[in-house]
Amino acid sequence: MTRVIFIACSIFLFCHSAKAQDITLPTPNLKEHSLSVVQALQTRHSVRNFDSNKDLSLQQISNLCWAAVGISREDGRLTSPTAMNRQEIRLYIFMEKGVYEYQAKEHKLIEKSKGDYRRLLASAGGKAPNGNRNFKQDFVLDAPVSLLMVIDFEKFGRKDEKAVQMGCVDAGNVSENINIYCQAVGLATVPRATHDSEAIRTLLGLGTQCLPIMNNPIGYEKRQ
Repeated sequence: MTRVIFIACSIFLFCHSAKAQDITLPTPNLKEHSLSVVQALQTRHSVRNFDSNKDLSLQQISNLCWAAVGISREDGRLTSPTAMNRQEIRLYIFMEKGVYEYQAKEHKLIEKSKGDYRRLLASAGGKAPNGNRNFKQDFVLDAPVSLLMVIDFEKFGRKDEKAVQMGCVDAGNVSENINIYCQAVGLATVPRATHDSEAIRTLLGLGTQCLPIMNNPIGYEKRQ
């Protein structure tokens, strides 16, 4: 009997430890010191040289998610515009410890997978002649955080040519929010369309109605 109880307790503890570790984000800091919009536009530039020794705080991640697709008004509208207010862009956060989906309503991160999968954003997949993954843009691995935009056509309501076009426009709107925010607060980023879509679909359990479309690696620029 004692052995049975011990085994049951062990299973319980294992299952408990294996549960998803969701993250409740701190309230976005809307009074954060930053450049003006005009200054950010004037100085905005793409960065591909990240300092891998500098991480982002949870507050910075909170501010980033809110700037990208956070709720900005009481009626539930977002910081980034979407066609007919479909809000079809899903935001995923890739970090060393795991991959998360941002939930704007609760302002929290839902864990989708444990572990470091930033490599899936470094290349479009495939194999190099030597059989290894061909990381042509491995600077992505130095950025502590990458934000991936996924078009969810179920949220949009259809998946015809016009829906694809508008989904791409809306993802671009989110990416530009990220670009301007990063420039305004001293972070570095670059908008990208390279990633391993099929591997990402498998990792995140995305169906054919979801299309990974853009990503922004984010961190601090490495000074020479």
